[in-house]
Amino acid sequence: MKKFLNRRIVFPVIAVCLFFTATSFKNDFFEIAKQIEIFTTLFKELNMNYVDETNPAELMDGAIKEMLSNLDPYTVYMNEQDVEEYKMKNTGEYSGIGAVVRSYRDKLLIVEPYKGYPADEAGLKAGDEILKIGDVRIADFKDNAGELLQGAVNSSVDITYKRQGKTHQTTLTRKEIDVDAVPFYGKINDDTGYIVLSRFNRKASGQTREALEDLESQGIKQLVLDLRGNPGGLLTEAIDVTNLFVPKGEAIVTTKSKVKKFNQEFRTRKKPVDTEIPLVVLINGRSASASEIVSGALQDLDRAVVVGARSFGKGLVQRPLKLTYGTQLKVTISRYYTPSGRCIQALDYAHRDENGHAVRTDASQYNAFKTRKGRTVYDGGGITPDLEVKTLKQNKIIRELLTNHVIFDYATNYYYTRKVDDLQSFSFTDNDYEDFKKFVVQSGFNYETEVEMLLKKAAGNKEMELLGTQVQQDYQKLLKDIEKSKITALDNYKKELSKEIEDEIIKRYFYREGLYSYYLSHDEAIVAASGLLKDRAKYESLLK
Repeated sequence: MKKFLNRRIVFPVIAVCLFFTATSFKNDFFEIAKQIEIFTTLFKELNMNYVDETNPAELMDGAIKEMLSNLDPYTVYMNEQDVEEYKMKNTGEYSGIGAVVRSYRDKLLIVEPYKGYPADEAGLKAGDEILKIGDVRIADFKDNAGELLQGAVNSSVDITYKRQGKTHQTTLTRKEIDVDAVPFYGKINDDTGYIVLSRFNRKASGQTREALEDLESQGIKQLVLDLRGNPGGLLTEAIDVTNLFVPKGEAIVTTKSKVKKFNQEFRTRKKPVDTEIPLVVLINGRSASASEIVSGALQDLDRAVVVGARSFGKGLVQRPLKLTYGTQLKVTISRYYTPSGRCIQALDYAHRDENGHAVRTDASQYNAFKTRKGRTVYDGGGITPDLEVKTLKQNKIIRELLTNHVIFDYATNYYYTRKVDDLQSFSFTDNDYEDFKKFVVQSGFNYETEVEMLLKKAAGNKEMELLGTQVQQDYQKLLKDIEKSKITALDNYKKELSKEIEDEIIKRYFYREGLYSYYLSHDEAIVAASGLLKDRAKYESLLK
């Protein structure tokens, strides 16, 4: 009888749940259909009746981008050209001039030419401003002008560029560009190997495996895996890279979504290369996404010691969804969670501050989790290293100097005013740093601190008048003092900034390969990592 009563209660509950689920689905479907109909009608009437000629494609492109801007920065609309570029990034292969470029409204800037590729062979340097590609003036080109540099293998492209105020012309022959996921590997010392993994394209796990097996054949007994500055990429490659060091069948990452089919658990599927080799993983504030999956999983499984600075904090997963006419929507479908259960997403895009910026999780709200051996780790904003390296830490002033390309521009100026012949004897001196400080002032660099924003807001309040002239003057003086102190603050972060500047300068003279070679004996994080691996007792204690 009891069993029967339970059954009588359960069936109505199920029926109610199904009713509300179905009702919710119908409401959502109706609302979507309603809004599409409103938009379609509006778009049609606007283009037919507006007083001037309209460009429907431009209007629609702007409407889509504005709509998506209210979500997160990773959910983007991709036209046909964007789709091709997305594919190339994932494969690591394309046809072009072999250079990283930065697009501005009226020019393209060469950021880094790849050694031995067309841009390098034609003599293009970091800092060169491309003004024309063929007959097309960049200032007149509304789309991403960087696409004009790509084309068929062996096809020619004429480029007009400006360097140090003078205009030059050159002709390049496009080649097949092969972008390595592992641009460098070598030995720090006889026992310690070093592998740089710079991106997670389709070559990542294969090239990391080849590098590891080659280093082991050379007799290494311990390894440093460098993920600093790695922005991420393919989730499957992150799992396969982790799989090189952990057994088959280990849970590496779990994704959770409102769409049931995107709720997945990803486990290692292959035989590992080495589950015993002592391992240190290097990260910094520009290690994101797939880099955080690898470092987070190896940390949670107590398989590696993580060294460096807190990672970026991107715990969102994207998937490209096909649309009509060869376009796609790259949309955030889920959040990912490391083996201990933590999500390391730092910014909450569903909640914004008064300036429209996504809210960052406060450290006081981080939740504690346990690794396999019981160590405490936290969620809420990136992977926290087991051992911090001060020079890798970033703050607002360093980020602003990088974002506004002040360090990049200083390195360009340095390259054309100084001669550097020997990599190993190179050093960024105290006098050089003083020169950098003067450059910052002359560049007109400025940024607004949170304290300044609050003070300016308070100063603009009508009630400030009630406090009298003296208080208002004191407020203005305080703002001016803060402005002066921001330049003085450059001295407080001299070590961290010198590291960023040094890296940028070395690439100008000796390419990225030279930078990695220089790292082996001069980089503070690598020195700390190799020292830790040498001190086996300390290494083991950090994993307990």
